[in-house]
Amino acid sequence: MPYDPSAFPPFAVTVDLVVLTVRRHALCALAVRRGEPPFQGRWALPGGFVRADEDLAQAAARELAEETGLRVHDPAVPAQDNGAHLEQLATYGDPKRDPRMRVVSVAHLALAPDLPPPRAGGDASNARWAPVEELLQQGGYGREAEPVAPLAFDHAQILADGVERARSKIEYSSLATAFCPPEFTVGELRRVYEAVWGVALDPRNFHRKVTGTPGFLVPTGGTTTRQGGRPAQLFRAGGATLLNPPMLRPEV
Repeated sequence: MPYDPSAFPPFAVTVDLVVLTVRRHALCALAVRRGEPPFQGRWALPGGFVRADEDLAQAAARELAEETGLRVHDPAVPAQDNGAHLEQLATYGDPKRDPRMRVVSVAHLALAPDLPPPRAGGDASNARWAPVEELLQQGGYGREAEPVAPLAFDHAQILADGVERARSKIEYSSLATAFCPPEFTVGELRRVYEAVWGVALDPRNFHRKVTGTPGFLVPTGGTTTRQGGRPAQLFRAGGATLLNPPMLRPEV
């Protein structure tokens, strides 16, 4: 039988972004307060509808630029400033996830170094960086004594999935360096791991692991005193994408 498009109900496709960074030694996510129904006034993940003339990667990159001013990091340019790692996370298609109509969301995970205060765009009335534990908290009050309500739509599940993706991938990949500036110290990288995992790590064991993995870190030849104390050696991310053996997450 010939294909009849009218035999299938229409639905929309969106991209939602889990944008993670480390601020004040805490893993934080970008949240926007919805300015329009549905869920008006509730915090949500940034995102939007995919336009007719763009693919999913283009839509995610556009939303990322609109919400944060960041461009997607080009792997061919290792020392790129103000770039973000962006990867597809998962697809969410519960028929009742959006009360307006059938909407399928293709979520993306974005990682970037410590970022300035965000700006609200689109249908958002406000935007902020918030600790992930606060955004995933049900009830109670946040750090700013603001009542905490569940995130809009199914964004709590999307955020939880994105956080777990980041926590698991830094065990065996170089993804943690996406939270760092182009040049960083081993101590700064260790604090990234501690913030993402929520645990304290032994400085000596960590230094031995990351500097002993071929191609993981490359010395830049420079030093810095921005952490105080003696000058610390500066590194940049090397060409290795996998940690072998992996750096297993401590049990908490």
